[in-house]
Amino acid sequence: MQTNYNLPEKINDLLIENTRTDNQLQELIKDGGYVPPNKNLLIDAITALSMGKNVLLKGPTGTGKTRFAETLSNLFRQPMFSINCSVDLDAESLMGFKTLAYEDEKQVIQFVPGPVTSAMNAGTFLYIDEINMAKPETLPLLNGVLDYRRTVTNPFTNKIITAKPGFNVIAAINEGYIGTVPLNEALKNRFVVIDIPYLHGEQLKELIQSQTHLNVERLTDLFVTLSEDLIHAASQGKLSEDAASIRALIDACDLCSVIPPKRAIQRAITDKLGEKREQEFVNNLADTFFE
Repeated sequence: MQTNYNLPEKINDLLIENTRTDNQLQELIKDGGYVPPNKNLLIDAITALSMGKNVLLKGPTGTGKTRFAETLSNLFRQPMFSINCSVDLDAESLMGFKTLAYEDEKQVIQFVPGPVTSAMNAGTFLYIDEINMAKPETLPLLNGVLDYRRTVTNPFTNKIITAKPGFNVIAAINEGYIGTVPLNEALKNRFVVIDIPYLHGEQLKELIQSQTHLNVERLTDLFVTLSEDLIHAASQGKLSEDAASIRALIDACDLCSVIPPKRAIQRAITDKLGEKREQEFVNNLADTFFE
């Protein structure tokens, strides 16, 4: 999805200078479509990536961090490999693994590259989602990848890999969630940090109108107001941030184009919440806006 961001001329020049021009890995160029609550978020990310710096997107769940990264891939026309972090993430998940194969009817050992190896060798973007979900002992492997050296010794082949020009890392982090750990300072210092807030007001309305099937303006306005109340309640600790997720709201708007609003909210938002108290809170809010 192409979006006109009306970026300053200097930023457009940076994009032109750093846009990938070959046709390799076109299928890994993402669609984009992120609507920033503040244009400076895009300007700062484009500036940092153009200078070869890594970008860490920080914010609550459902604020569009992954879509932001995909939009940067689209704007630079740069393919993007991805890693979804978890406690099970290990060196093989990052770098690749050895496997048995056949060449000229002979059995040989081949190395299958992982996302880090692939992105470095191809000179593309690498997106690391929920980087603070990974075990702390796994991430130091990336230190050399993320600093000025842009190199790593592959522990499975013992070969030194140096990233080709164009390689950049974009990571995302949800702070304070169950299963996450604070990022090591040495790792965090290798990033430029961009805080991603929730969309609201006219920008959220534009997002609903452009990216959902809901085409009734009265209902769209009600969902925007509902979102404001959910975000406010989450900021006061009355609800978990999951309840205020813009991603969940978008799902509710899509469903609302076919089924009644309150049922759409139930399926997309309420039933995802673990506590009865939170479910009742959201249901009461929905009752005040929708019949």
